[in-house]
Amino acid sequence: MKRVEFGVYLAETMEQREERVLLPAKQVPEGAKIGDALTVFLYRDSEDRLIATTREPKLMMGETALLTVAQVGKIGAFLDWGLEKDLFLPFKQQRGKVSVGDQVLVALYVDKSDRLCATMNVYRNLRSDSPYKKDDRVNGRVYELSDNFGAFVAVDDRYSALIPKKELYGEVELGKVLTARVVKLQEDGRLELSIREKPAQQIEKDAEKILKLLDSYEGSLPFTDKAPPEVITHETGMSKNEFKRAVGRLLKEGKILIGEKNIRIR
Repeated sequence: MKRVEFGVYLAETMEQREERVLLPAKQVPEGAKIGDALTVFLYRDSEDRLIATTREPKLMMGETALLTVAQVGKIGAFLDWGLEKDLFLPFKQQRGKVSVGDQVLVALYVDKSDRLCATMNVYRNLRSDSPYKKDDRVNGRVYELSDNFGAFVAVDDRYSALIPKKELYGEVELGKVLTARVVKLQEDGRLELSIREKPAQQIEKDAEKILKLLDSYEGSLPFTDKAPPEVITHETGMSKNEFKRAVGRLLKEGKILIGEKNIRIR
């Protein structure tokens, strides 16, 4: 450690070479002396110089963290990660549009210029050692949607999980936090989830939803379970099969009547 007017230079031995890095004066611990060992975090400042800080950032390499968008510029966004210089999140590393004040789940990577940047492509950084087991209820943030696979979710913002396409229900959006049920643990430890209830409970829940929908339509839905699937999904958020099962339950319980073109409350 070498002291100068604007801070101290720290010497770090790396791969048989010694590199000096500045620790600004306001970051130097009180009472620190030449020869003392300090634990610091290295990053590049606003002038792209390697610099040290004794502050602990909110995100470290190999981890994921929920960070707040501080600014949005022409080339990307900047996130508050607890250091003087905000963390850069390039447009090409974003999943959907972000705005100032948004909280986004990100990981760190080193770009081609040897700078630390953020990415919303967090799959590789999520852990597979969750404490959860089958039928546990968990909270997870949707970080990617796939037409082929379903919704990729970060449980507790740290554990890797998937809601298969067949288990999706209602509106699922990027960044949304969902409550789900653990269906099973994959061999690699990753979680498979469902936002549906168990079959009997799901039918009951769907039946209640249809009754509320009937109330909003003044007691008569302008379609039946023979309507095209897209109409049913648009109006109810259910698949055609789910709608038919729930309607069957209500009909059996004597709560509705089904006409040629409508469903009415009895």
